[in-house]
Amino acid sequence: MKYLLSKGNLSREEIIFLLNIDDPMELGHLFKRANEVRKFFCGNDVHLRGIIEFSNHCDQRCQYCGLRCPNNELERYRMSNDEIIETAQFIYSSGIKTIVLQSGEDSFYTTDDIEEIIISIKKDLDVAITLSIGEREFFEYDRWKRAGADRYLLKHETANPKLYASYHQNQNLQDRLNHLEYLKSIGFQTGGGNIVGLPGQSIEDIADDILLLKEFNVDMASISPFIPSANTPYGNKPPCDIDLLLKTMAIARLVLKNSHIPSTTALSTLVHDGRERGLQAGANVIMPNFTPQPYKERYIIYENKARADSDPIENVRAITNLINSVGRTVGNSKGHSLKSISNLI
Repeated sequence: MKYLLSKGNLSREEIIFLLNIDDPMELGHLFKRANEVRKFFCGNDVHLRGIIEFSNHCDQRCQYCGLRCPNNELERYRMSNDEIIETAQFIYSSGIKTIVLQSGEDSFYTTDDIEEIIISIKKDLDVAITLSIGEREFFEYDRWKRAGADRYLLKHETANPKLYASYHQNQNLQDRLNHLEYLKSIGFQTGGGNIVGLPGQSIEDIADDILLLKEFNVDMASISPFIPSANTPYGNKPPCDIDLLLKTMAIARLVLKNSHIPSTTALSTLVHDGRERGLQAGANVIMPNFTPQPYKERYIIYENKARADSDPIENVRAITNLINSVGRTVGNSKGHSLKSISNLI
């Protein structure tokens, strides 16, 4: 165990071995080592990234997601361009220097719409912009990059092609990977990621997820838990085990080293101290939600979302206190990619 944790590179078999550990003392060693690697490559800063969930419409039919288009029980919304820009200004005024524009795969917003939003935000605010809006046409990525978008988050969800096909109707894994590759090729800082605990998933599948993130050398790895959502085919399935999720995050830190890894809201939905435990397992990013009401409570990817009804400023204060309580500091930069740091550890 100690030998594995000191290695610079882990094989697939070694990752599988670490994913299977369940002894509390060994888990403690794993999380401690992940934190050491995080500190060496990423420092003590935790970067805050303000999310605007600007639409809960989605053209896709993913089996696990509450936004899926066949969900007729969900009250849908779309924010106007002006509402999105005003919310971005509010995020900036709170001291946060990354804006994350997130939605379902909503083709209602045209190439021009997204371009206009990017240009308007960048014109007045010294911020980084992350887009998280699913697969779009390659020429759109070109337009948005030229308009000033810095990053694109497009999670691969699972590296198993058969599972991917079973989770996503009308989509396939290779297409998703082609999009990730193109985004990286035109200069986007790229975020990938997986969902842990999906029905039918094996430990070997999770190991392959981590290795795929390494293969793409992602700038950010968003590793989230499966949480069942009502009115979906997987609504009655059990949620992800918190220890499995934290193990995946910690091992991803050992393998990816200087990729940003968020401690997500979903962690706190699983357990009340989830975000704190995520920070102690190698994470270095938190994404406070600034989606205005009444929209925020309608963005239901999964049930019982933590802090869904909280005031964003109070939420940022609580997050700041949490960060300080674990001996970390809130970053004051845009939190750009750390990939220029060589892998020496």
